[in-house]
Amino acid sequence: MNFSEYQRQALNTDQIPAVENTELIIPLLGLVGEVGSLMTEYKKHLRDGQAHKLFEEGIAKELGDMLWYISNLASKFNLDLEEIAEDNLKKCRDRWGWRNSSPIDDKTTIYTFDSEFPEHERLPRKFEVEITEISEGNTVKMRAFVNGKQIGNDLTDNFYSHDGYRFHDVFHFSYAAVLGWSAVTRSNLKRKRKSNSLIDEVEDGGRAAAIEEGISALVFSYAKHHGFLEGISTLDYQLLKTIKNITAHLEVSQCSLGDWEKAILMGYDIWRQVEKYHRGTIVVDLDARSISYQISH
Repeated sequence: MNFSEYQRQALNTDQIPAVENTELIIPLLGLVGEVGSLMTEYKKHLRDGQAHKLFEEGIAKELGDMLWYISNLASKFNLDLEEIAEDNLKKCRDRWGWRNSSPIDDKTTIYTFDSEFPEHERLPRKFEVEITEISEGNTVKMRAFVNGKQIGNDLTDNFYSHDGYRFHDVFHFSYAAVLGWSAVTRSNLKRKRKSNSLIDEVEDGGRAAAIEEGISALVFSYAKHHGFLEGISTLDYQLLKTIKNITAHLEVSQCSLGDWEKAILMGYDIWRQVEKYHRGTIVVDLDARSISYQISH
């Protein structure tokens, strides 16, 4: 039986309430009551252990009653239970699917937002970035090189104390690798899509770069309070939703919450190593959706 058929048949057993204008509150109260009954069954299981032989049967019954009330509420709000179930699975895959994907599966989700553009306007599918650090007086700066040529500007922490933010280009490289998107990296590598003026303005322009820099700063502030994400495998849902919301008008909106989580966690794995040694080589591989670190000697 599918959810649509269940919803149709369940609605046939709906009862007209004795009190007027209570059609919605009754299933809501019923759902809350069934949750309480479910907890009671589990309490008996904890208390009596194996002596509570009807535990699984009781749980199944309470879950069935909860399903009826959920179906009833869907009907009262003119919603399709089948669509609700499908949308929920999509949401779960969007948030958690990347953790269960194999390397082969992961490659099917490679994002190539510039495949239709001339080669000189595409992000390189694989490139290496040499990170070095220099000191000038009381100022410490980071420089990045690709093929022996400096990309971008010298970066400092722009902070009252050294906190490693000067190495934050690592995050942009990680966005490029996992998401196939980074207006900042594209600008630094001089790969802006100038052959399409609208794409150049919207996707590769100053606003997109500012949004990306804002994301980098936002996540860095979050990471500071969470040990720079060392040993962390799950990011705050609201943080990821905020990132999705502020990039909703950009091509990267195609990427899921899970994609963003992967890009951020992978970027911080590399950042912690660069920050520790103050140098290194970053290998960015868009086809493998990976970023790796090699210590420089």
